Amino acid sequence: MPSETTPPVSPDIETPDIEIARFRSLEVGELRARWHTTFRRRAPLHLPRHLLFRILAYQFQVEQFGDLDTGTLRLLDRSGASTDVGKLTAELSQRRTNLRAGTVLVREWDRQSHRVMVLATGFAWNDKIYPSLSKVAFAITGTHWNGPRFFGLRDKPSDEDRR
Repeated sequence: MPSETTPPVSPDIETPDIEIARFRSLEVGELRARWHTTFRRRAPLHLPRHLLFRILAYQFQVEQFGDLDTGTLRLLDRSGASTDVGKLTAELSQRRTNLRAGTVLVREWDRQSHRVMVLATGFAWNDKIYPSLSKVAFAITGTHWNGPRFFGLRDKPSDEDRR
């Protein structure tokens, strides 16, 4: 029976981190040449070096890992229109905090680790079901919190929040 062998890795193929680091070291002319190779057209003359780099790095990641989901792309497309920015921000925040049932959230508070299970109907903590993360955060701390923020799903917490 023949043994399976893994084909040797080509020296031309680098890890994504190495390839993106290589982009960072390129001069503007080299970035424009890479743009032409990637997009099969000349780079817009008005784009500065840092934007050429970022767009090329993003495109490289899309080719390696796939693009954003269609809902996020639609939201980003609408964000360029003259719509209410607050409404779009709220919608994006809501999308970020949609959690799948079975997800376990862990938060340390007062030197104790708290594990919360996301359910289809709410959130389970200490053998009790809560309708929202804010209610769980209140049960843990005794003070009113934005639940997604308390569990690190929104905004970076301040030093005071990290007790």
